Order: sequence, then C-alpha cells, then structure tokens
Amino acid sequence: MVLVQVGYAGMNITSKLAMESGMKPLVLVAYRQIFATFAILPFVYFLEWKTLPRVTMPVLFQIFLCSLTGATGNQVLYFVGLENSTPTIACALSNILPAVTFILATIFRQEAVGLSKASGQAKVVGTIICVGGAMILSFYHGHVVDIGESRIQWDYAQKMGEQNSSSGSSNFFLGPFLLMGSSVSWAAWFIIQARMSEKFEAPYTSTLLMCFMGSLECGLIAVCADHNVSEWSLRSTIRLVTALYAGIVASGLGFSLISWSIQKKGALYVSVFSPLLLVVVAIMSWALLGEKIYVGSVVGSVLVVGGLYVVLWGKDKEMKQTMVEKEVMKEDMELQMPASNSNGLS
Repeated sequence: MVLVQVGYAGMNITSKLAMESGMKPLVLVAYRQIFATFAILPFVYFLEWKTLPRVTMPVLFQIFLCSLTGATGNQVLYFVGLENSTPTIACALSNILPAVTFILATIFRQEAVGLSKASGQAKVVGTIICVGGAMILSFYHGHVVDIGESRIQWDYAQKMGEQNSSSGSSNFFLGPFLLMGSSVSWAAWFIIQARMSEKFEAPYTSTLLMCFMGSLECGLIAVCADHNVSEWSLRSTIRLVTALYAGIVASGLGFSLISWSIQKKGALYVSVFSPLLLVVVAIMSWALLGEKIYVGSVVGSVLVVGGLYVVLWGKDKEMKQTMVEKEVMKEDMELQMPASNSNGLS
C-alpha cells in the first residue's frame, strides 16, 4: 500500500502537467483504462491462468459494479473535479476516504466498531487523527521550514507551472462537489471489492475485467463529451508519458495491489493509507518542483503517519483476537467430537 501511494503521487504530478498542456481529463481517464487493460494481461496469463476460479454471472456483475465505482466513477469525478478546483483542495477532500470507507464498512458489516475494545478505539481514533493531519497539511502553512533547495528539480515542470500560473478556469462549487463524490465512489469500490474477493480470489483477473469494462465506459463518456479527434493525440511527450504511467502504474499495478491487500486485510485497512499520499506528494513536490516545505506540512505529515500507525495497530490486534477466538472454537469442537463418537459406539 505504501508503494501504491508512491505510484499515485507520481500520477498526480504528471497528470497535472498533462492537463496544463491542454489534455482533456476525460481523454486521460479513457487512455488510463485502455493502457491498464493491456498492462495487466501478462500478469493474468502467467500468475492466474492455470488456477483461475470460475467466472460466474454474479462475479461478472460485481466486477461491473467495481468498474462503475472504482474505475469510471472515481476517476472521472476526480479528474474533472481537479480541473475545476485546485490541487490543494483536491488532496484535502480526497482524505475523507478513510472516514467514508469506515462508515460504509460498518453499515455493510465488514468492520465491527467495537468501541468497548482497545482495537476498536484505536481504529476510530487513528482514522480521526489521519484525516485531521491531512486537513492540517492541506489548509495550514505556517512558517517556511529552511531545509535548503533540492538538487534534482525538474526544469520542465517548473517552466510549465510558470506558463500556466495565470491561466485556467475553476468552479469552486462544482469542483469540491465532484471531488467528494469521487471519494464516495472510491469507498464504494473498496466495499464491493472486499465482498467479491471472498468468493473470487483472483485479483489480477478481476482487475483486467474491471479495467476493460472501465475503458469502454470512460471511452464512451469522453467521445460523447468531445467529438474532436485531435484531443486524443498523444504526440506530446508529457501526454504520452502521463497516459502510460497512469495506465500501467496507477491502474494496472495499483488496482492489482489494492485488490490483493483488500483480500488480505479488508477495505478499512487499505483506505487508511490514502492520507499518506499527501506526505509523498509534499516530498516529491519539494524535490522535483521546488515547492517549499511549511510547518503545517511537517505537523500534518507527523499526524498522518501517527494516525496510520494507530489504525494498523488496532487492526492487527483485532485480527489476532479473531484468530484466538477461532482457535478456541476449534478446540471446543474437537473436544466435543470424541464425546459424541463414544456415545454412538456405546
């Protein structure tokens, strides 16, 4: 999950540059799903083809719901919202994801709150700390932290930012609304994916089918929104690199790792890592784009990491307690079985 957030941080930076160069967000989302579909094919063939579970109609329907929520809904709403807002607001509002996922997971009984136990209290408190830290990192600056300048700054990105600093239009009502809808759609995907992975343990295959369906859905939306063929051109280097990176790393690799993690640890575990994206973006923005580090960034980052640790501790403790309870139940059943057998023999 840490690798996923690092990958998403790179996608945010390259996507921002591509849209500043004139690339339409809906076209970017469509290309992302198309490239992801081809990128995941080798993994399906070499890792899951021989052990692939049966793909039934209920499984296909769940994958279709995953494509609507995780691929199409989440990404279309996010990138269009980003176009009508600012990166700061986009990052801040995306961090309602752990809270929304926790609520949905509780409603659908995938997570037990368990406030009477230390593990349940840790999950609630850690989630609040994570979201709070993300909000501080986004909205509070404070004084500049003097850590010097990075020696690996990306000159192309700085020139692009200077050229587009005064251009672009924003809708500060529509943008935040779409960004919040993106987080709700993303959380819904977590819940559906967690339910599906219980019966269909093939994360690469489910990702392949989801991205294929998503490419059809996003492509149709992009064509309906803009009929200009020139908008689909990938002659620009930054557009081609962004589309390939978003498809291969963010969708192909990212969705597969997230699906696998949900299968192992659950939806809440995965969603809590999302605020870590702000920390990674802050570091990469300083290193590559020459942005300054503020006191708010440091305080927010510490809270995000601290809250993440608290949630993971609570989740680990809960899983250990569940394993102990299962072992006790197993031992009780084994003790009861000889007694029933002896009664039958007598």
